[in-house]
Order: sequence, then structure tokens, then C-alpha cells
Amino acid sequence: MTTPFLDLQANPIPRDNVIGSGSSALVLLQDDVAVKIPLKCLWSDTYEVQANLQKLRHEQNVYHRLQGLPCDDNRPNGVVRCLGMFSESTQLAYMSNGDLQSYLKKSQPSLQLQFLWCLEIVRTLTFIHDRCILVTDIASRNFLLDSDFSIKFCDFSEASILPLGSDMKAANDHGFDTQIDIGLLGTVMYEIVTGEKLRVDLFKDNSPTDGRAYWPKRESLPRTTDIWLGWIIEGCWDGKFQTAHCVLQAFDNVRLPPVSQSISIRLGQAIKKSITSYRVFTVFGLIGLTLFLGRRAVSQS
Repeated sequence: MTTPFLDLQANPIPRDNVIGSGSSALVLLQDDVAVKIPLKCLWSDTYEVQANLQKLRHEQNVYHRLQGLPCDDNRPNGVVRCLGMFSESTQLAYMSNGDLQSYLKKSQPSLQLQFLWCLEIVRTLTFIHDRCILVTDIASRNFLLDSDFSIKFCDFSEASILPLGSDMKAANDHGFDTQIDIGLLGTVMYEIVTGEKLRVDLFKDNSPTDGRAYWPKRESLPRTTDIWLGWIIEGCWDGKFQTAHCVLQAFDNVRLPPVSQSISIRLGQAIKKSITSYRVFTVFGLIGLTLFLGRRAVSQS
């Protein structure tokens, strides 16, 4: 069965080949590789297709900054691996468990998995900001789950690429800054914890001539006092955390219920991946948490 989608040579694309689509791109599965191409529909005009192609090439520049060589930052990172860049397509690692938004619509992850995901996306945002990138479009639909349910950032078509060495606390691109990235990350954590989709309109209160982004007023967001990780989410929304590193440090104070030994091992693996990006006191805090959980799991087995 065909779709309204076309490749750039105007050939129809079969529905079975499509694994994802957005406002500017289409993702196809080809030989177990996710291939991202500019969105072109039966009704698209030349201007729209060229604009989508430019967004794809812009995103390639982001991947080059995050994963290209040479790179003086060797930390592991939770970004979907870019396998190849071409003039009209980008090859990405295939994430077999789909996007986070779709998963949360049908499943409620355990507290342990919620912790792993929230820790990983915060850790990854610190990496991205340290590479002087503002994501600007952080939403559950833009996170993908691998075969082992590890979580990865994807879709940087709207990201801002700043000069290396930029002061990220002061960085601003038409209103987008680190505080908006952190606030949007808080909405993803809220969705992970509650299962409720939260839409944030960054342009709601703008004047007709103002195209800048603004974080919404607090009263437009839901209460966080009665949910797990609520105090961290609240800090993301009210500006308490000046940087993603500050959010990461807040996870030192998170306490979990007993977990199975397999989950405890996965927690240890996640922490091991993150060691090079944590300050020393953060490392010891998380290692202690892992050992505690491991002892509890063994004692209950």
C-alpha cells in the first residue's frame, strides 16, 4: 500500500517502509537502518521540499558536532547514533522499541525504569549543552527506545548550533536558552512519571510581532507536589536549576524502593556510563545508591 509520501525523485513510498514522520522529515527502515529524508508529499511545492532539505542538512551539522571527529569530549552520550550523512539523507541506528510518547500511551514503566530514563536524558542534555547546542524541541516524541529500552535523544532539526566555548548560561537564540531546554526536559520527566502528555506553548503570550520563545507562567503548568520526582520537575520549571549539570546533581537525593537484581545491574551500568560526566561527589552518591539497591535485592531473593 502506498502513502502520500514521495522520495525526492517523486517515486511513491510504500507504507511498510515508513517508521516515522514529522513536520519536515520522513524516516524509512532500510536493511535495519533508519534512513531520514526530507518530507515530500503529493501536494508539496518546491519551496517546502527545499526548506525540509535544509533542515535535514542543518541536523547533520548538529550530529557532526555531537558525534563527529575529532572530538575532545569522549563521554558516552544518549544520542541516537548517526551512521552516515549524505546530501539528501541521514542514516541512523534503528531503535526497535519506537518513540517514548507512543510507549507511554500503552505502558506504565516501573519506578526503576523511570529513574533510569530521567537520569539518562538529564545526563545527555548536559553533554549536548557542553557541546554548545540548544535542542529547543524537547518532547517525548523525540526520544527513542532501543532494544534494551535505553533512551536516546533524536531530532535536532530545530536545534541551535552555538560557537564552541559559548557561555551557555548566557546563550540565547530568539528566546531559546538553557532554561527553556531544562523546562522542556522537565515536561518529559513529568510525562514519564505520570503518563500524562503535557503540551507547552512557548509563544502563547507573545505579541503579534514578537517571534521569540518564552517559558510560560507557572500557573499554566500542573502541580508537582504529589508526584515522584516532583521537586526536580518543579525545579526545571521554576528556574531553580541554572544548568543541566545542576539537575543532574539533584538526582543524588533520589531514593528508590527495592529493585530486582537485574534492574540493579542496569542501574550500575547506567552509572558506569555516566561516571566521566559526573562530579566526584555525584559519582559516590550514585554508586552508594546502586550498592544499597543491590543489597536489598539480594536480601529479598
